[in-house]
Amino acid sequence: MAFELPKLGYDYAALEPHIDARTMEIHHTKHHQAYVTNLNNALAGGVWENKSLEEILANVSKLPVAVRNNGGGHFNHSFFWQVIGPKAGGSPSGNLLDALNRSFGSFDKFKELFTNAAMTRFGSGWAWLIKSGSELKIFSTPNQDNSLMDLAELKGIPLLGVDVWEHAYYLKYQNRRNEYLAAFWNVVNWNEVAKRLV
Repeated sequence: MAFELPKLGYDYAALEPHIDARTMEIHHTKHHQAYVTNLNNALAGGVWENKSLEEILANVSKLPVAVRNNGGGHFNHSFFWQVIGPKAGGSPSGNLLDALNRSFGSFDKFKELFTNAAMTRFGSGWAWLIKSGSELKIFSTPNQDNSLMDLAELKGIPLLGVDVWEHAYYLKYQNRRNEYLAAFWNVVNWNEVAKRLV
């Protein structure tokens, strides 16, 4: 069964003023849709066509680069739309906050380290908070790579990710990635992040 563009759980304008409606619309309907279309085309007629996205990513080193790029793009964006949202931001609580404090010393220190990973990712890519074994770790990946891929530098369960491709922020923030990342903290849906901490 072909992969499909997931619906957003909120309106394109719902993240204003932090992420503008036009960026959200283009990001979802053009960029994410292109990853879905290209992934389906890359898998068409092959033995991987009906596999789950997670299974594909876990074996992506054996597959064409188009599958790595577009499968990663589809997973990363589907994930991203879920961990951001309206009426969000603030700070986490409960087990997630405890885990962040244990791993990084404090929530503020976690934000600093995560932002730094996003700021120092050269070119296009993502910054991630993942659960690797029993530990929480922060790292970044190039292009559309993620921690579910068999070729990932760090493997684990994604808990939070931020897209630092220029298409994610250029209309509003131009080259000011730092301002986009500061705004990002206002749209993080900590309840969704916490659900992934199993």
